[in-house]
Amino acid sequence: MINVMELAVLGAASYRATQLGVHDTILDPARQRLHAWHANNLDSRPRAFIVQLISCIYCLGWWLSGVTLLVYLLATDSWGDTSWIVHGIEWFAIAGIQALLNRRDDTFGG
Repeated sequence: MINVMELAVLGAASYRATQLGVHDTILDPARQRLHAWHANNLDSRPRAFIVQLISCIYCLGWWLSGVTLLVYLLATDSWGDTSWIVHGIEWFAIAGIQALLNRRDDTFGG
């Protein structure tokens, strides 16, 4: 099981990954290509879903929190030490931390 300090660090890493995916200018060309791809077929639900996913801090943050947790568990070889339920709760905790940090940005103009 992950301790509180590890959860905080993973939450901060997930927050940063979310900021990279949604806002940072380094990924602007990729986001523009995805928007242009969607504009070619506006009626496509899968395309609309993907564009919405990469545009939403909370949607993308949820999945990046899971990826962050998975990478950490695999890198530290602690995947099999704990039950799946506990890892699911850890995922919720990490996603909650990144969501709170993103909410702070929304409130105070991060």
